[in-house]
Amino acid sequence: MSQAGGGRGKNKWVAFFLCWFLGGLGGHHFYLGSTTAGIVCLLTCGGCGIITIVEWIMLLMMSEEDFDAKYNAREPEGMEFVWSKPG
Repeated sequence: MSQAGGGRGKNKWVAFFLCWFLGGLGGHHFYLGSTTAGIVCLLTCGGCGIITIVEWIMLLMMSEEDFDAKYNAREPEGMEFVWSKPG
C-alpha cells in the first residue's frame, strides 16, 4: 500500500468498504473529505443507490497511484465525487 509523501493518509480500501457499507449515507465522502458530496448522498440515499454503485465500482477499478494523487496528494473539494476530475 503506497502513500504519497506527506499525504493525508487516506486508504483506498477503507474508502471502498465505507462506500460498500455506508455509501447511501455518504460515509466514504466524509472519510475522503468531500463533505458537501457526503451531505448530497445522505439526503438522496446515495442518489437512490445509483451514485453509490457507480462510485463503488470506480473505487474498485482505481489504481493505488490514481487514488493517492486524487485523495492523498491534495485536499479534495467539498462537492467532489469519485468520478469528478480534480480541480
